[in-house]
Amino acid sequence: MESTSKKVTLSSSDGWTFEVEEAVAFQSQTIKHLYETGCIGDFIPVPNVTDSDTIAGKESFYDNKLKRWDALFFKVDQSTLFDLILAANFMNINSLMDLTCKTVANMMKGKTTKEIRGTFNIKNDYTPEAEEMVRRENQWAFE
Repeated sequence: MESTSKKVTLSSSDGWTFEVEEAVAFQSQTIKHLYETGCIGDFIPVPNVTDSDTIAGKESFYDNKLKRWDALFFKVDQSTLFDLILAANFMNINSLMDLTCKTVANMMKGKTTKEIRGTFNIKNDYTPEAEEMVRRENQWAFE
């Protein structure tokens, strides 16, 4: 049985195009605005979306299963997770943005500063003195 719902064609920065149902595409306020103002041709560009197979598949699954989440959805490598955050931000999909950022927050939960730096490959550019000053100024956060 063939679907009669309208489709919208999206094009990622790596040249990959894919069709999604209009209702799914319009979860993105950016795409909805581009569509409604006629600022598109044959497709809607989504330049901040890369790794199209993964990102588009996740976004499509997200939109099709909205509010039915399994923690396994975001068990992806960090690069893919951050690409999803960038795509959700660019396309203005607030609920996807909230969930991806929550995933990052959960990755930090219960970890020390040193462990967080290790997890996200963040270089410590504080001197021991500067770090101690920040701790004193924000003592409430360590209580």
